Amino acid sequence: MSIKDYFASLFKGVWSLINGLQVTGKEFVTPKITERYPENRDTLKIADRFRGTLTLKYDAEGNHKCIACGICQMNCPNGSIHLETKMVELPDGKKKKKLAKYIYDLGSCTFCQLCVQTCPQNALDFSNEFEHAVFTREKLIKQLNYLPEKEIIAPAPKPAEVTSPEAKEENKENK
Repeated sequence: MSIKDYFASLFKGVWSLINGLQVTGKEFVTPKITERYPENRDTLKIADRFRGTLTLKYDAEGNHKCIACGICQMNCPNGSIHLETKMVELPDGKKKKKLAKYIYDLGSCTFCQLCVQTCPQNALDFSNEFEHAVFTREKLIKQLNYLPEKEIIAPAPKPAEVTSPEAKEENKENK
């Protein structure tokens, strides 16, 4: 090793030390911001893009938008969503699939937001709730459709047609 190489490496080392001290010095004089987390829960600002807990969207009447299509369940990479559906008969005689239970496992969720992005009804969203400390994993499994679903009211049946000959004559006389 020559004297020239020695002084070049010494100069590089001193230059690196000065750069590191500049970064440390800047952080030393910047004002510190302390989050007083447990005391300031009401005023704590959480970023809008933060993904905390999956929620179903409800309208003003208390109905959720979910149509139980199962796309969110299929797109969940680790199976943290499970839908239980039931078939109900509509007043017009058609059958329709309805959501019975929307089960969400917060403990296995990766917060990837694939379920929210692929929902055709825009029925899912992530809230900013972030406090999920529990003692058992079973408490992390939540049912999202917590409001009871409104029953479909069937229209009143039409009065039955009278088929006896005597009743037909009475109907004619009443008209």
